[in-house]
Amino acid sequence: MADLTIGTNGISLVKANEAEIVDMIAVEAITAGQPVYQTSAGKAGIADANAGGKQQFRGIALKDTGIGKACPVLKRGHLAGYVLTGVAYDGPVYLSDTAGKLADGVGTMTVNCARVRAMTDPDLTKLLYVEADWRRAWA
Repeated sequence: MADLTIGTNGISLVKANEAEIVDMIAVEAITAGQPVYQTSAGKAGIADANAGGKQQFRGIALKDTGIGKACPVLKRGHLAGYVLTGVAYDGPVYLSDTAGKLADGVGTMTVNCARVRAMTDPDLTKLLYVEADWRRAWA
């Protein structure tokens, strides 16, 4: 399993009119592109696949957010900006055991977060289609 990195241009929302974004209050400092979970107090925290409760993936933070501030979280939609050279088109992306990271393989718990798809440009640039399942509880 290798953690995904974010390219030098950062992440960006693609097809914003088709995205589902929710605002959550940050319980800790969160960086754009980090996966988040919802705490028992209803706030956003940094997710990881090996910590009890923190594996409850609820989306990807869209901007850097300080403690106690509103953080826009992509629940469903397309994101560009991750380095995806090692992940095949239609390949799954998972929550990593590293806090705040996505990975190309499963962590301690198998938490599906996204799939790699192609844009329609001549290079078929890879991007992520994120779909957080808010009804699911990973254990």
